[in-house]
Amino acid sequence: MITIRESVFNDTSVIADFQQKMAFETEDIYLDNNKVRAGVNAVMEDKSKGFYIVAEEGEIVASMLLTPEWSDWRNGYFLWIQSLYVIPDYRKKGVFRMMYDFVKNKVNSSEAYVGIKLYVDQHNEVAQKAYEKVGMESSHYRMFEWNKK
Repeated sequence: MITIRESVFNDTSVIADFQQKMAFETEDIYLDNNKVRAGVNAVMEDKSKGFYIVAEEGEIVASMLLTPEWSDWRNGYFLWIQSLYVIPDYRKKGVFRMMYDFVKNKVNSSEAYVGIKLYVDQHNEVAQKAYEKVGMESSHYRMFEWNKK
């Protein structure tokens, strides 16, 4: 039976490994192991940065980072879904839906949260269909970014 829970510090290695796999799988990028582990540790040590949830069935089979974004328009926080990874054997088995429902329940049960957001590569139609299937809708916003080189 799959259970969803907030992560603990002992989950750091698995989550960091998932992040490296996701980056390679989705963007063909190799991430620096030490930098990723430090990044995951930073979240674990400072909850203002966000928090992870994990799905497990004997072992961790998926992880998701949730980061808060303050909205002055709504006087509350949106939770951004980031760094979602489900191991291949557990894909298309409802794991994302379970994780999403966990987050949605967290938002619905707290006055501090006002909604859930995520971004997805415009060419990743499989992910887009999964997000629509749980009831999320495409936004009218476009994302722009600048990255320090």
